[in-house]
Amino acid sequence: MSETDTALGYEQARDELVEVVRRLEAGGTSLEESLALWERGEELAQVCRHWLEGARARLDSALAAREAAEEAGGDGREE
Repeated sequence: MSETDTALGYEQARDELVEVVRRLEAGGTSLEESLALWERGEELAQVCRHWLEGARARLDSALAAREAAEEAGGDGREE
């Protein structure tokens, strides 16, 4: 991943990836241009995966912290 790619936000990378896919599906590009688009699409997909994996890690951490707090202090329900 290039430095420029890591600076892209998830939404920017996703939107550019959608455009790359649209252009590839439309056809009419040379082989060289198609290959360049494919490579760019792979880079953008990696950026999106990076962001999604980071989001998943944050969610997992928040859920684990909440579960730990509930175990330490009870769940607030009376029996």
